[in-house]
Amino acid sequence: TMAHRRRGVGVGRSSGPKFSKKAEELKAMSAESAMETVKKLEVKITDFAKKHKSEIQEDPALRQKFLQMCAPLGIDPLLSKKGFWGSLLGMGDFYYELAVKVAEVCVASRSRNGGIISVAEVKNILSQRGTKFQLAGQSTKKYSRDDIATAISKLSTLGGGFRTVKVGASTMIVSVPTELDSDHMEIMKLAQEEEGCVTVNTVRQETQWSEERAKRALDLLLSQGMAWLDMDRGVESYWFPSVWKEGFGMDDA
Repeated sequence: TMAHRRRGVGVGRSSGPKFSKKAEELKAMSAESAMETVKKLEVKITDFAKKHKSEIQEDPALRQKFLQMCAPLGIDPLLSKKGFWGSLLGMGDFYYELAVKVAEVCVASRSRNGGIISVAEVKNILSQRGTKFQLAGQSTKKYSRDDIATAISKLSTLGGGFRTVKVGASTMIVSVPTELDSDHMEIMKLAQEEEGCVTVNTVRQETQWSEERAKRALDLLLSQGMAWLDMDRGVESYWFPSVWKEGFGMDDA
């Protein structure tokens, strides 16, 4: 019985390395299979890009879908005009030029909005100026709000505070390093619903916050120039130019 028990223990010990080796083999096969799948998908995306080159360059909606297809595979057609993707689609320069023009609008409007402006307003300003961009050697005015957000995402990697944030249903560009938390976002969302203006009481009623919490969030937005204070009959109203401007004269694209 003891001998049998010992043999059982011995079998268990000797099988350990075998199982370990098998696990490593399976892991290697799995990794190899995943690499093959990725390579096949890269080939399909390349074929798609070649076949639909002009549509990708001309149609902002298709351009965004194509970038979404590339992202999971680690393909970035925007990195450089050099190399395969740059020469095929020429999108790197387009987004670089767009980012520069968007940054110019953001910086020029800081004194009015404190460094936060809606993507919709930026697009409207660029459209009113008739701004054109080079895409694959052709001059184009066809770009979308998604294109602007993509351009800002590339600009954000350079630092300087540029980033996009969601405020309600809107995408806003922040061009200053100020950290905005969920309370600030909530207040700006309320301002959207209240035609660009809120009071401390409005914020408290809608959020159930204390007066101190509401004032603290509003004071930061006020100090950064993202809100304006208006006093009428003893009532302090906080106006948000970035939100207020978004509601007037904005296109839908």
